[in-house]
Parts: sequence; C-alpha cells; structure tokens
Amino acid sequence: MCGIVAYLGDKEAQPLLLEGLRRLEYRGYDSSGIAVLNGQGLEMVKKVGRIQNLERALGSHPLHGTLGISHTRWATHGKATDVNAHPHTDASGKLAIVHNGVIENYGILKKKLTDKGYQFRTETDTEVLAFLIGFHFDTLDAETDNRLEMAVMEALREVTGTYGLVAIHEAQPDVMVGARRGSPLVLGIGPHEHFLASDVSAMAAHTQTVAHLRDFDVVTVDRTGYRLKSLSQNKTGLEISQIDYQAGEAKMGDFPHYMLKEIFEQPLSIQNAVRGRLNLEESTAQLGGLNLSPQELRDIDRIVITGCGTAMYSGMVGEYIIESLAHVPVEVEWASEFRLRNSPLDRRTLVLAVSQSGETEDTLGALREAHRKGHRVLGICNNVASSLARETDGGVYMYAGPEISVASTKAFTSPTVIFVLLGLLLGRMRFLSATQGREIIGAIEALPDQITHVLRQSEHIRQIAKKYQQARSMLFFGRQMQYGIALEGALKMKEITYIHAEGYPTAELKHGPIALIDEQTPSVFLCTQDGVYDKNINNLQQIKARKGPVIAVATEGDEEILQHADDVIYIPAAPDYTAPILSVVPLQLFAYHMAVILGRDVDKPRNLAKSVTVP
Repeated sequence: MCGIVAYLGDKEAQPLLLEGLRRLEYRGYDSSGIAVLNGQGLEMVKKVGRIQNLERALGSHPLHGTLGISHTRWATHGKATDVNAHPHTDASGKLAIVHNGVIENYGILKKKLTDKGYQFRTETDTEVLAFLIGFHFDTLDAETDNRLEMAVMEALREVTGTYGLVAIHEAQPDVMVGARRGSPLVLGIGPHEHFLASDVSAMAAHTQTVAHLRDFDVVTVDRTGYRLKSLSQNKTGLEISQIDYQAGEAKMGDFPHYMLKEIFEQPLSIQNAVRGRLNLEESTAQLGGLNLSPQELRDIDRIVITGCGTAMYSGMVGEYIIESLAHVPVEVEWASEFRLRNSPLDRRTLVLAVSQSGETEDTLGALREAHRKGHRVLGICNNVASSLARETDGGVYMYAGPEISVASTKAFTSPTVIFVLLGLLLGRMRFLSATQGREIIGAIEALPDQITHVLRQSEHIRQIAKKYQQARSMLFFGRQMQYGIALEGALKMKEITYIHAEGYPTAELKHGPIALIDEQTPSVFLCTQDGVYDKNINNLQQIKARKGPVIAVATEGDEEILQHADDVIYIPAAPDYTAPILSVVPLQLFAYHMAVILGRDVDKPRNLAKSVTVP
C-alpha cells in the first residue's frame, strides 16, 4: 500500500525514480508524483491514475537533478486527485515530503498551524505533516548544519500515528531525511549513491546492500554517506545486509500477467517451502527456525493463528490440518480483531502470525499484542528482512519468491504446506507412527507434480469461465479442510473480477444462502472424495433442484459427480491434509480467466493494495 522511492547520487534522479515506482505498482495506488531538486529549486509533477500518466506529463516537462523523491499513493485522507497526490510541500513550497502511513492527530496539528496563519491546499494528513516540518525548519537558525534533520525530528515528536517518510528542502540541496514508525522504510547503499524506499524491490536492480530502519529511526543521507538517530530512548544501529533478490524473478517472461505466472510457479514454490525440511530417517519435519526445543514444542497446549485476507484463510485450512495431524487445539483470529480484543490466552499458547510481506499493519499489531501478554510468537512470511521476521521469536520462511500480483496465489499455498509440515512435526511428537509420518512425507513430496497436473487444465477452466461470464454473483461451498478453500476461492473471484462472491460451509446452505440460488447464480462446490463426500452431494442436489448451475472440483475417477454438476474440474487423489492445496489451484485459474474475459486489470485490481501497511 503506497510506495516511496528516493534517490541521492551522481545520476539523473528521474529515470531511477520512475523505474522504482514501476517496481512498486503491485502495492496498489491511485496516483503518483515526483519532486526533484534541480540546483535552482524544487520542481514537482503529480498525476492521478497510473504511472503512465505521470510519465506522459514528465515527457513534456522532464525534471533534472540528482536528488529526488517519488511516491505512489493509495488514498486515505482526501480523494484521489492531482492535488492530493504526493509529494506534498510546506507553506513555503521549498520543502517536499513523501509519506506512507496515517497521522492520527492531524486534525489537532492542522488547527494548531491554522491558528498560526497557515492555509492548507489539500485534504491530506501528509500536507499537515509537511507544514509541521516546514514550521520547525523555519524556526531553526539558517546556519544550522543539520537543520532538516532537526526539523523532521521535532515535528515527529508531535505526531501520533504511523509513518515512513522522506523529506528534502531547497536550502539543503544535498540532503534527504528518512524516518520510520510502523510503515517500512529501507536504506539502499551503493557506490556514490543512496536510496530510500518502502520496499527493496524498488532499488534491487542498483544495489543489494540495504539496511531496514526500525521504528523511531531517523536517517540523514548526504553526498558523503548517512547517519542514524532515534526518536526513542533506545540506542539503535543499522544492521546492514545483502538481499538475495534477482530482478529477473520479478519479470513476467512469456506470461501475459504476473498472476498467471505466479499460479504456474506454485510447483516450484511448494518445493522451495519444503526443501530441507523433511527428515525421511525420522519420518518427520525439521523446522529449525522455530527456535523451540523438542520439550517446548511438546508443552504447547494451544495454537492461535492470526493473519489478514488470504493469510487468514490459509490459517483456517491450517487449523484443520494441525488439529487432524497433531491433535493440538487451534484457533484462527483475524489480526485486526486480535490486536484490539482482550482474548484470553493460557500460558502454553503459541501464536502464529502469517503475512506474505511481513509488513501488514494489523498482523504486526497482533504480534505485538501477543508479546505484551508474554506469549511466544512465530512468523510465517515471505520477506526475510521484514518487520514480522525481525520481531517474532522464530518462524518459517515461505521462500516463494517475489509475488507481484496483488491477488496472492503462492502466498496461499506456501503457508498451507508449511502448516502440513508443522502438523507432521507436532504429530510425530505426540501420536503419529513412523509409518504414518512417511505417508505424510510422501503426500507432501507428491504435491509439485500434482499441481502441475492441475495446471494442464487451464484451457478447460477458461472455457468454464467463458460460460459463466455473465454471472453477477457466485457462491463457493466447502466443508472441513475445504471450507477455507471456499473462502479463498470467493476472495479471488471478488478481488480481480469484481463479481460478488461469498464462501460458505456446505452444511450452512439451508441456513440462509439457499435463498440466493437461482438460474443466474453459479455455485462452486469443493466436492473431493473425503469423509463428507456424500453430505456434499446431498447439498449439491438441493441446489440443482432449484435450477442453480454447479461447478464442482472433484477427485479424479469420480464418475458420480458428472450426474450432478454442470461442469467438473478434477484434481488428483490426495489425503485430506494436502487435497486443499490442490483444490485451490483451479479456483485461482477460474478467477484469473474470468477477470481476463471481463477485461479487468488482473494484477492491479481497483481499490486494492498488495501490502496493507495502514489499519
């Protein structure tokens, strides 16, 4: 959500800033802008809509200079307009900032500045912050060497809320100041140049030496290097690391969209998630990153999984998997609710926080709430250098590779297979035999080839999508481990096609959803050969009795389903604990093909952001 790219070096800033913004498009945005110090003053161009609009404007009015800031905005305060787009300037027009996050007390600060005679031009909280920094800058002695740094720090001491920001000023044309609290900001270090960005992908093509700012850090960058200060009482230092990021991994290649590419990458991402984590000799999983001894793992009486969106639905599947394999009670909580409610957690509760980016604000809030209550928190994420990875007590990385499309696919199947690994590990400590452990390992190892088999049906699934392209609403039904898949399938459909879609437990059909059944409303049934197959068939027949069209995801070899469903997508036979990982893939393809047929912007659906870094 929102993206920051800033550059100070010996190259022209504009091309590098635009390139960085394009790499951050996946985060979701509705406007963009660039400000550059050109040696004579501050120049700025801002445009609503896609980055192409900004590029066209810069084509007729290029910005020259080697220090600049840029931003992609996702509107929070104020509509998506050219005026409300970032960067924002102070009252003098000489200071500019870009900002991610929310200034919660901006109303109070705005009144304070209005009372001093300041007049605002926009509806945004960021402009209030720019004016506040400008106010403090103007009160400092003009001869002060670190004037911009001091002004930023003084302003932020008055701020309540979250921020990742970068500020520049005409009076200090060789300085940029960055600060972070609750919204990620990364310093990129290169020879004779530095970057500040909200995501390493924005600068990975130019430097792989980075340092992630911690909350309350303030970094000042000039032509000679950088220095770090902190707004907190804790002494801090930047931890320099090398990122393992191949720019080629984030390119579409021969695929028309990132989403399709990432769907087809799932055999590899599953392999990466389990590589080195299966112990054939002991018929179990090995997850060294948990930082828990065997005795500590044995002492776990309860697990709470928390996340948002796709991560949450993966956790709902994980709940059934872990309880089935390990007989450990599991609950799943929306991170946005967990962080605010007074949920009773007993002493031996383990919290699992799931987030692809590791920067989801609500999930980080849940993590911190669990820590405040003295609980051990483990993370499952895809970003090794993320806030979640740094703040948890241990965890498991997905190793899914870059996921650019806003609609997550790899980031659903990868954590789900990690839940199978965790269920295997805990189960072998409790009651699973070595023979059962080997069977589970065999099922896990079969997944990549089985997913490849499902992917070969892409054209068949496209034809089904074409058949139902006029639908305005869809229902998704699943039971037990497949219930979370129904929710995820509905989420994918609504995210990228804008068709209304809802997921339900199959047995809840007659408790409300059956009122929605008609000839124009397709129902997608997850009807694999499991212990509730006959019950699912019964519910399916009730829909057919009311002339509702049915698309079934079924197990290969099931001939009976052909008598009941209008269309069938088959998946290979698999145990209950891996079947959901297979059955979600056809739903991903179904949503993708439907979106393409309807002409939607598949990788950047309206109003959505990849990483929700503001609550």
